Amino acid sequence: MKVLVVGGGGREHAIVMKLAESPRVTELHCAPGNGGIAKYAVCHAVKATDLEGMLALAKELAVDWVFVAPDDPLVMGMSDLLRENGFKVFGPSKAAAIIEGSKVFSKHLMKKYGIPTAKYEVFEDAASAIAYIQEQNTYPTVVKADGLALGKGVIIAQTEDEAVAAVRSIMEDKIFGESGSKLVVEEFLTGPEVSVLAFTDGETVVPMISSMDHKRALDHDRGKNTGGMGTVAPNPYYTKEIADQCMREIFLPTMHAMNGENRTFRGCLYFGLMLTPNGPKVIEYNCRFGDPETQVVLPMLKTDLLDIMEATEACKLEDLPISWKEGACACVILASGGYPEKYETGKEITGLDEKGQCAGARVYHAGTKLTEDGRFLTAGGRVLGVTASADHLRDALDAAYAAVEQIKFDQVHYRRDIGKRALEAKK
Repeated sequence: MKVLVVGGGGREHAIVMKLAESPRVTELHCAPGNGGIAKYAVCHAVKATDLEGMLALAKELAVDWVFVAPDDPLVMGMSDLLRENGFKVFGPSKAAAIIEGSKVFSKHLMKKYGIPTAKYEVFEDAASAIAYIQEQNTYPTVVKADGLALGKGVIIAQTEDEAVAAVRSIMEDKIFGESGSKLVVEEFLTGPEVSVLAFTDGETVVPMISSMDHKRALDHDRGKNTGGMGTVAPNPYYTKEIADQCMREIFLPTMHAMNGENRTFRGCLYFGLMLTPNGPKVIEYNCRFGDPETQVVLPMLKTDLLDIMEATEACKLEDLPISWKEGACACVILASGGYPEKYETGKEITGLDEKGQCAGARVYHAGTKLTEDGRFLTAGGRVLGVTASADHLRDALDAAYAAVEQIKFDQVHYRRDIGKRALEAKK
């Protein structure tokens, strides 16, 4: 089987490395890929959002499968275009990807089908949103751009001034472009956060191992929201009882709701959950594997990922037993200094071997470039995901941080408390 993976980040590197384990995968391609992915797959300079370019590449390579990993091309309809041209695709249709592409759609879906989520209102102009926020006078409050915003379209405002500034920056300054033409203002939920990725073919939902993301840039959950500074799996707050409740009240109802809207979802559906005092509630949906959750979930997967892709596309997930490794996995993100705001790229990375790896851990490349003479340079905000597995979370974290100490680049920035809350929860 020849497989083409669309995307070029840490998530895609994790997908490529998992597919490389399959005895049936004979050729791996990635577009656009990155410096680390280039060591495991043939990379092609086609942007992830170039639908026609990706179709032409798939035809040129005569691939058997295309794995569309990022949100943008899914929301734009890349899966539909490829399927119409005879390719097997892992990734939902454009109609289904709206569950992430529009927060307004997903909130209305949950309200219509009784899926637990935060109370909210939708606005199409700044003045109305600000008036509502002032009238509610409850802080923190959550302000969300409707469309895609690289994982940064959610602002948790602690005061009225912050909330008003958030509304103005999204709707008037258009910091997220047209994604901010509508916005959602919703109540702030409290409790442990849990990420659950699930395979679904529209008839069956198979949740993966749960994980805990660390979204804030700085230790002790301070600083700005990022795309994720690290993850651990499994999430200790996510007990079997809560998992069963989520299946009954959230996972299956969401699949049925999408079927009811004639938007059947096939692929990976991400549930961002808050375990509130009133039970689990949905914070957000994603229409694809999360980043960096993928970097701790896929290393734990024992079943051949290609088998799962085939079962998902053929609506036969019910017939495929999916198994997982015991133990725990931890990922620490090494980011460029200044991320998620201004940062410099082109810094040389040392401490990696010729495959871009490091002893004692797996290194997933998120934003790297490979030079002609074989050096790795930084090429993004999040640069590397240093990941380790062990029987116990403490050991996995120790191994990941030991590897982090070996890797250097100018102005490297990372959190030193990844997994701390998870360890405390286990006590």
